[in-house]
Amino acid sequence: MRDDLTLLLDAANRAADIARRYFRRDPKVWQKHGDAGPVTEADLEIDTMLRQTLTAARPDYGWLSEETADDGARLAHDRVFIVDPIDGTRAFIAGQNDWTHALAVVEHGLVQAAVVHIPERGETYAAARGRGATRNGEALAVSQTTALDGLRVLTGKPTLDPAHWCGPPPAFRRSSRAALTYRMCLVAEGRYDATLSFRPCWEWDIAAGALIVEEAGGTVTNRQGAALRLNAELPQADGLIAAGASHGAITEALA
Repeated sequence: MRDDLTLLLDAANRAADIARRYFRRDPKVWQKHGDAGPVTEADLEIDTMLRQTLTAARPDYGWLSEETADDGARLAHDRVFIVDPIDGTRAFIAGQNDWTHALAVVEHGLVQAAVVHIPERGETYAAARGRGATRNGEALAVSQTTALDGLRVLTGKPTLDPAHWCGPPPAFRRSSRAALTYRMCLVAEGRYDATLSFRPCWEWDIAAGALIVEEAGGTVTNRQGAALRLNAELPQADGLIAAGASHGAITEALA
């Protein structure tokens, strides 16, 4: 039997094949209920393929996806697939190249295998617990920078609201990317020191990236500094701090 990481890698490549049939070809787009953002026909076709492929290979695993209605059946399973068929759907619609396919296997709340595939950039990030993290087969390592001022951080402008910080907000060098999973991978690679979000984060947006950061030597928590436990009844984390050696300094500086 193929291991879970190989299974996820193969599925991510199949997802990319579907996505390319729609990318920059004016796919059909719908708005989700409750201002939950857009979804395209590519998202839905990939979601169907992933669910059929992955659960056929692992019928005893549960399923959680951004594009599948959550009936709670996953809570009865020890192992669960958590996927985002296309993370960065707005970027996909706009013809940008930083959307991703994000796939993870979670066991008893901890991610065991993860893939973030970025087809239009030719990048595949992967990790298995205890086996390290890679980008296109090359080992990853997080940044060892600890000083907050000048820290390279992927985050939105609201993060620097003084209400979030004990003192003046740090003088971060701030950037962003469309997909949260991609931001986390850039932290794992050491190209950025941290990525922060102080809003609730859906598990499908953070599961795969969390293991990749951790296996590259980083730390991933919610905004209070607590470890993530996934496949929760409400599959959300209370914010996100994913960082290299600066994680402790960031959490200590928060209000």
